[in-house]
Amino acid sequence: MMTSVEVVRQMAAGKQVLLERESIHAMADILVCRKYKKGEIILNEGEVCECMRYIEKGMTRQFYFKYDKDVTEHIGYEGGMIICLESYLKQKPTRIMIEALEPTVLWEIKKDDIERLSMEHSDIGVLYRKFFEYSLIDSQIKADTLRFEPAHERYNKLLQLHPEILKRAPLVYIASLLQMTPETLSRVRSASLNG
Repeated sequence: MMTSVEVVRQMAAGKQVLLERESIHAMADILVCRKYKKGEIILNEGEVCECMRYIEKGMTRQFYFKYDKDVTEHIGYEGGMIICLESYLKQKPTRIMIEALEPTVLWEIKKDDIERLSMEHSDIGVLYRKFFEYSLIDSQIKADTLRFEPAHERYNKLLQLHPEILKRAPLVYIASLLQMTPETLSRVRSASLNG
């Protein structure tokens, strides 16, 4: 397991933000490490998302229920940040749930703490903004992919951008993430492997 200082350095490097030594230690002081077992719920529907979560180890899935059907919204893994954005920003109960797909180590960054540090350290403010920018870009790419691309292109884009998801996540969740049936995913995968 990493130290909180190593985690902050990794988060900043992943977003191409150079943090001052003092800022690294200030941010390390607010991180809280949590461990989850496979299948454990990290955030439940109706709870308020009070923190961002950085994934040191493992894989998580964000999902919701629509017409009694389980729909996968996002799958995250090492180096990723998970957040229920609307709940986090508005501090209102979420309809999105987060569960651990594997044994997972997360580092929580409470909203109040990071906002306070952002006011005290401009470089932390830049990093905090970058978290949102990357999240919004990922959301836009996913929305555009689902809107405009056929099944095989959606699969290939996931393979290109996030091969870890295809290697490690259960097929039923990958199919849901790509908004296709498991049967369609099977055909697309087969065509991709044989093509």
